[in-house]
Parts: sequence; C-alpha cells; structure tokens
Amino acid sequence: MTQIFTSDAYDNSNRERTAHIITSDQEAIEITQQLATEFAQEAAERDRDRRLPYTELEKLANSGLQGITVPKEYGGAGVSNVTLAEVIKLLSEADSSIGQIPQNHLYMVEAIRLNGTQEQKRHFFRLVLEGKRFGNAFTEVGTKTAVAFKTRLTRTDTGYVLNGKKFYSTGALFADIVPVVALDDDDKTVIVFVDRYTPGLNIIDDWSGMGQRTTASGTTIIENIQVQERDILRHYLAFEEQTTIGAVAQIIHAAVDVGIARAAYKDAIHFIRNYTRPWIETDFEHGYEEPLIIYGVGEISVKLHAAEALLKRAGEFIDRAFQEQTPTSATEASIAVAEAKAFADEASIFITNKFFELSGTKSTLEQFNHHRHWRNARTHTLHDPVRWKYINVGNYYLNGVNPPRHGAF
Repeated sequence: MTQIFTSDAYDNSNRERTAHIITSDQEAIEITQQLATEFAQEAAERDRDRRLPYTELEKLANSGLQGITVPKEYGGAGVSNVTLAEVIKLLSEADSSIGQIPQNHLYMVEAIRLNGTQEQKRHFFRLVLEGKRFGNAFTEVGTKTAVAFKTRLTRTDTGYVLNGKKFYSTGALFADIVPVVALDDDDKTVIVFVDRYTPGLNIIDDWSGMGQRTTASGTTIIENIQVQERDILRHYLAFEEQTTIGAVAQIIHAAVDVGIARAAYKDAIHFIRNYTRPWIETDFEHGYEEPLIIYGVGEISVKLHAAEALLKRAGEFIDRAFQEQTPTSATEASIAVAEAKAFADEASIFITNKFFELSGTKSTLEQFNHHRHWRNARTHTLHDPVRWKYINVGNYYLNGVNPPRHGAF
C-alpha cells in the first residue's frame, strides 16, 4: 500500500544518534561480517512481505559502516576502495536491498570529499561520523534522459528556494538528510542538502519494482523549500575534469551485483546438495553426482570468482587514483570499474538464472523465495546499461578515447 510520509510523520528520537567510529579496514570488514550474518536471517521474509528494514538500517548506522570512507583528516577511517567494495558485497549477499541503500550515501561522501568547501567537509563529515544518513533524490521520470532535470534551485532575496519531483529515491525514506539534485539559475547541476524533517519535503513509498523490494525507491516531492548557501554543493565541478566520482559510484553498484550473485551461488550449492534429484536417464543416487549439474556448478563458480576478482581489481585502481590524484589515473580507474560492472551484471544474471536450471522445479516454490535473487539482479542491473560500458571500454582501448564524465561511469 502506498504511504506518504511528511516532515512531521516521524519520531525524531534517533536524530541525536552517536555511531561507533571505525578506525581500520579490518574492523570495517569484521563489523560487516557480523551484521551480514544477522541481516541474512530474515532477508527472504522481508522481501516477500515488502517489510522495510528500519531496524536493520538503524543497526547499520550505529555500526559506523556508513562513515568508513570519511577521510582520516576529518576523523574517519578512510578505508580503501577494495574494502568499500567488500563491505557492500557482504551486505548485499545478506540482503541486496540493504546493500544498495547506502550507495547514494557513500556517493555523497565522495562528492563532498572532491568538491565540498572546508566548511561543508567539516560539517557534513561530522554528521556522517555521528551516524546521520544521506538519502537520494536524484533521478526524475518524464525527462529525456536520466540526467535531465526539471528540479530547480532559484536564487531569492533571502537565499534560495528549491522545487521539484523525484523518483527512484533510494534511501530517502530512511535518511536524516536528503540530497536533491537540481539545476541552478545558470542551468548547472548542484546538490542541495535538505534536512529530512524540513516542511515541504514529502516522500511517497510507492516503489513497486519486482526486485529490490525493500529499498523504498519511490517518489520525493520538494515544494518551496528555503535553502542557504552552506547546503549547496556545486556538483558540476566534479565533472569538469576526470575524477573518481563516477568510479566510486559504480564500484558500489558492481559490488551489489556481485553480492547478489554470491548469495544465489551459495543457495544453489545448498539446494543441490540437499534437494535436487538426478535426471531419470541416469543411475546416480543424488543430483549432485550428475555430471551436467557438476558442469553447471563449475560454470557459475568461474563466473562468480571472476566477478569478485574484477571487483577487487577495480578497487585497487581507484585507490591508486586517490593516491596519484591525476586525470590519467582517474580515467584508468573509471575504465577498470566499468569492466567490473559489466561483468558483474552478466555474472549476476547468469548465476541467478542458472540457479533454477541446476536446482529443479522445487527451487521455484514460494516457501524458499529463491526467485528474489533473480528479481533483485534483474532490477538492480538496469541502473546503468552495460551496453554503454562495453562501448566506452572498447573505445578507450581501441581508439584512445577517454570515457564520458558523469556519475554513471
């Protein structure tokens, strides 16, 4: 049922949340493993019932994981991008909706790192380390492309006013701060940070996608919200030269896909070992002895491990770009991430589909809800079309053409 949430519809008791401060990559992985084990326990039930993960996301916020990419000079762990990808992969393996929700939050941390003023960095990084969550009010429907916006930030005598309507607002329903992408009076792209409880900010839980059911990726309506200068990030600056903004955004998406693939892989192994029967034209006692099933498991094993290796490699390229801080290293990172994302897309679709072929009819029963893996993979991989990943990767290697500068590459 569609629900509309306005600024006064929430209990604000958690607004003074104080999160744990993670100080190392190892600690980030250990905490993620603990939470992932817990989040996995009712993931199938949450998906089946479209039960939003409020409790789980509160634990995620308190754990400190949403602050792990805050730079060390501002009090964060500044973990490697290899670790970041591993964290998202583990969370997505447990519950891919929970794994996806922090994507826009972490994108905003990177956007602030790259182009925020010193005042914005001190202010927003402090809030992130306290456990405050960024949501997402980026994409609109009804425009020519996904990066065409009707939402406007207009200068007034007393500051600015913001108006617009967004869809695919992943994380906004659970957020403390909702970043809104808009065009300013010069038609340049800015991000406006809006407190979740601001009058005029209305979030509608109308996401009806077949997959990623509990991301609450619905509609956000922004009506005559007053904005001050400190809450405006000049986002267009991130694309005036090649930076890591797109690579960081995309490696998180790739990690979600690999996490889904890994969850399906593990469930397939368990199901085949415990339920799958051999075909009637064989004399095998168990399904897991049938050569064609063994061959199929070999296929999905190779694809999963290749996807994981490309994901790790992509993180290493971004880490090098962070260190070198050159357009060339940023370009190389974007290409490496595009390769990882393209293969993660294919691997997740292949493995979640192959699951049923190898496991048999029983695996489709609603009591298992194994089809959530395919639904989640098919839905999430539509975010950024991989056909353009291959075009840009091929053009780079063949013709020396640098990739486009936007948040989806």
